[in-house]
Amino acid sequence: MAKFEGRELLLMKKALSLAILVIERQPDGPFKPESDLVDMKDLAEQLMADDTELEHYLSAAQRILTGKP
Repeated sequence: MAKFEGRELLLMKKALSLAILVIERQPDGPFKPESDLVDMKDLAEQLMADDTELEHYLSAAQRILTGKP
C-alpha cells in the first residue's frame, strides 16, 4: 500500500469520507457499489487513528456535501 503523510494523508482521508457518504446516499440497487463502500470503509479505518477521527472526517464531508453543519 502507498504511504501517505502530511497533506496527502489529510486529502486521502477527506476523499474517502466524501466517497463513503456519496455511495451511502445512493439508492439500493444493482448500480450501488456495495463492495467499494465496504473496501473504502476498511481503508478509512486503517488510515484513521480512531473512531473519533473518522467521525470528524465524515462530519466535515457532510458539511461539504450539504453546505450545512
